[in-house]
Amino acid sequence: MNIGLTGGIASGKSTVSSLLVERGALLVDADRIAREVVLPGSPVLDKIAELFGADMLLEDGSLDRKRLGEAVFANAEQRKALEGITHPAIRHEMKAQMNRLESERPDKLVVVDVPLLYESGLTAMFESVVVVYVPREIQLQRLMKRDGLDAVQAERRLQSQWDIEKKRALANTVIDNSQGLECTEQQVERFWSQKGLL
Repeated sequence: MNIGLTGGIASGKSTVSSLLVERGALLVDADRIAREVVLPGSPVLDKIAELFGADMLLEDGSLDRKRLGEAVFANAEQRKALEGITHPAIRHEMKAQMNRLESERPDKLVVVDVPLLYESGLTAMFESVVVVYVPREIQLQRLMKRDGLDAVQAERRLQSQWDIEKKRALANTVIDNSQGLECTEQQVERFWSQKGLL
């Protein structure tokens, strides 16, 4: 069995995925894959440098993620161009990992943490979609604190994703992560037992 786990930026997807892993789930992390596909020497990184310029690379040849983020979150066309380079590679690796885990461990729940699941039209890949939810105001505050962004920068990042309320409405299951860890844990436990995963 597999689920797609998504939500808004800074909603707490990592917290929920960790709680599921603690209970025995296997994790495919799209964010980790996104970092791996742009490692020095990768064709994806070469294409990014070609399109956005060599100044997007640090001295050691790795991607200057902060600089690239500032460029693409301020310009929707550039963000789409970047997604056109990275998303196919991320999706390919994500599917490969998911299929391998499902084949090797058919008894386990495979959780695929995908921040842009709805935006990328990936719903059909999953038996069920779980959305980690926090109200937009909390999302904005957490994002500013976590990434050291000002309100304008944080707002730009939020606008690069679907609104959290839209994701919440489409979800098969919603985990509200705005009331503290204990409350989130109770919801995860309830989800786990409802799926017969005890």
